[in-house]
Amino acid sequence: MDERIDAQEAEAEALPLQHLKEVPAWLYLLGEFETLYRYGSAGGSGLIRSHRKRVRDTLSAIVAENPPIVAREEMRKPVTAYLSRALDTGERGAMQGMSQALREVRNDLTWEYGYDRMPKALARKYAYCEVLGPSGPVQSGKLILGFVLFAPATTYPQHSHRGIEESYISVSGAWSENDAAVYAPGSMILNKPGDEHRITTGEREPCLLAYAWTGNAENLAAPGMKLTPPRRRRTGNAAP
Repeated sequence: MDERIDAQEAEAEALPLQHLKEVPAWLYLLGEFETLYRYGSAGGSGLIRSHRKRVRDTLSAIVAENPPIVAREEMRKPVTAYLSRALDTGERGAMQGMSQALREVRNDLTWEYGYDRMPKALARKYAYCEVLGPSGPVQSGKLILGFVLFAPATTYPQHSHRGIEESYISVSGAWSENDAAVYAPGSMILNKPGDEHRITTGEREPCLLAYAWTGNAENLAAPGMKLTPPRRRRTGNAAP
């Protein structure tokens, strides 16, 4: 049995490195990102319009370079038990194409936390996977694309990203950021570098978001993700 496993591993190592245009499932998934960032509405915002152009221009250049596909170990987290439901919901709505493309690669995704210290409650209700970037199966140091999955009734605590501009696009499920509005599938929100944001999700359904990070190669390679420490309440005779 061990000899058979060793032989299989040796055979896998001997296979030639594949590139993006040789693996249709990854190519089609990135094509869905390009479609969203090209044809999605900017809602009249110049900042969002500029961000969308940066993402799609960088993505187009990466696809033209035909980067290597580096197989990563499939890794699941407790929240990935909700992935099938999130994809089913997405396929019935505005994000049908993205949901179907993600389903095709679901067994090749590495779901992670991204934090050195992870609150136990959040560890059961959150995870992300990078599909393009320094740590993604599609290798690039110029852009990060991926997905984040939340269980129903999740609060993702206040956090920010140093030197990284971030956008979320709803794939399925309802969510809010900083309790400011409710976002439905197909909607986009932009966070500039250093913007603190807090995410909450609906009570009954999981929430799946696609995200894009832009920034310099150094920040993309080491984003330094940290949750914001809770603010202490003021004591004493503080003014109201």
